Amino acid sequence: MRTVLVTGAGRGIGRATTIRLAAAGWHVLAGVRRTEDGERLAAEVTGTVEPVQLDITSADDIAALGGRLTSLDAVVNNAGIVVGGPIEGLPLDDLRRQLEVNVVGQVAVTQAVLPLLRTSKGRVVFVSSLSGRIVTPMTGAYNASKFALEAVADALRMEVQPWRIKVSLVEPAQTDTDMWQTAEDELDATVESLTPDHRTLYDAHIAGMRKMIPMSQRMASPADKVAAAIERALTAGRPRARYVVGAGPKVQNAMARVTPTPMLDGMLRRVSGVPRSL
Repeated sequence: MRTVLVTGAGRGIGRATTIRLAAAGWHVLAGVRRTEDGERLAAEVTGTVEPVQLDITSADDIAALGGRLTSLDAVVNNAGIVVGGPIEGLPLDDLRRQLEVNVVGQVAVTQAVLPLLRTSKGRVVFVSSLSGRIVTPMTGAYNASKFALEAVADALRMEVQPWRIKVSLVEPAQTDTDMWQTAEDELDATVESLTPDHRTLYDAHIAGMRKMIPMSQRMASPADKVAAAIERALTAGRPRARYVVGAGPKVQNAMARVTPTPMLDGMLRRVSGVPRSL
């Protein structure tokens, strides 16, 4: 039985991936931050699921992985967070947290399991985003983390090729998870973190972002669609370096690559509700 570690398995894409892979016969080590999430997942999922206490920003949890795992065929680096807000008003501690979870934590987990993957000639999958290719206003911190993750995966793919370890990126756009379902609350928290001056300066930007949320929620793809792409990356004879999830994101990505920057900036500002001038 093949064994895979999935981080952020307690919800969203990680949960959908755990369910799909367990049903396909994988032994899934479900990395969760809370014990109750792991217990609920193991009780509800058909197949072999073993909860693993894993906060990817915890040095102790990462160190414990080495002692717990004896063999591994793949890791799915899925855990992540979104920090929103204008770059000018972004609290630096929030920026550090964004990068710590979405970049440093992913590297820490990968470093911990690479000796086992070298033995199994296994696979590494990073769950990135279309936001790792296209930047939008008010999500610069999140974009930065995903752009960095893309670079990490590209470098790692070339570095570990001699050991026949395959590295892939999965790039969804909006996905129907609790992250998008609670986007309104997250925006409120972002606004609360800004200084009064920045709230005033970026009031129109915030209004545009709030207006965009319902549209993004309607466009969101099912989490299982992303999980299916992850499964392909884990099982394909010749896995691709990148799997863009969904026809719409594929078109957006292709258009962004050939559109002149001033024109692309204008389109993204309009879609995001950024005013032409103030």
